Amino acid sequence: MALPATGPVGDTVGTHFALLGSRDTAVVEMAAVAGLSLVPRALRDPGATTTYGVGELIRAALDTGVRRILVGCGDSGTSDGGAGALQALGARLLDADGFELPPGGRELTRLARIDPSGLDARLKDVELRVACNPFNVLCGERGVARVFGPQKGASPAQVEQLSAGLENWAYVLTRDLGVTGTDLRSGPGTGASGGLGAGLAALGARLLPRFDVLLDQLDLDERLARADLVLTAEGALDHQTPRGKVPAEVARRAKLYGRPVLALAGTLGEGAHEVPGVDACHGILPAPMALAEALVRGAELLTDATERALRMILLGARLPVHTAAVEVSGTQRPSSVR
Repeated sequence: MALPATGPVGDTVGTHFALLGSRDTAVVEMAAVAGLSLVPRALRDPGATTTYGVGELIRAALDTGVRRILVGCGDSGTSDGGAGALQALGARLLDADGFELPPGGRELTRLARIDPSGLDARLKDVELRVACNPFNVLCGERGVARVFGPQKGASPAQVEQLSAGLENWAYVLTRDLGVTGTDLRSGPGTGASGGLGAGLAALGARLLPRFDVLLDQLDLDERLARADLVLTAEGALDHQTPRGKVPAEVARRAKLYGRPVLALAGTLGEGAHEVPGVDACHGILPAPMALAEALVRGAELLTDATERALRMILLGARLPVHTAAVEVSGTQRPSSVR
């Protein structure tokens, strides 16, 4: 369902959510309303961006009478811990003088109290699930502000400010919403999408590994069992890939069936050749190009790179066994697709 909502920088954006099956389950993708792609490069300030639109989408889903809401956490342009989403759902975030906080993660250092009396009562009657990366946590040395803040435009000083705000956010959320059984500081998935996971967990949401939520719906294991070769892809293949990224999980599962795995990526960074389970990796760019052009041509580049990679695999399959080694700097090494 298409509708307008508040974008990450406060303007109105066109967005959507989906109704599944018998229309008793709604799917809200946070990136569709608060993703980094919706933050103009000149306005990339994670201390100011908001998840307010995510709360608006959840409220719109509640209007349809669904019994279950699944929130997909992905590429966010925010670092407000889900504060904006809670405000859109009726919570009041107050400073020491009783004034409502403006949007943005930087304001969370001033949070003194949360008034939950205005929260949408329908939240108690729905099952709220969050599909997220369980490796992302809210606070600490591996907290979301420190790991992802710089990617969203935060300076070192802003990273520390955001970290302090999220520490306070976790404390006040736990105290004022009576959160029990979940550690909002360091629980798995609490740092998902700039801390949205923690905010929704405080409302009673279940934070679930996105692999379990998404890949199992695709009958992935059954498909892997029948496959001869497994192809997976990611924007950037690097040392962060094993920390909860889908290609790493696909490769892990493929190895349970002894299947070879080829990973295609927009960029190959540090650690790309060391992702467990990935036998070979291949960049999709045929030549240097601007990021804007690469994004626009993404589907074309991926298609062409897949054909090139598979042609190399077919060529390798035709080589006689006794010629399957090549001379590299005077040393015999087996040929490789890497």
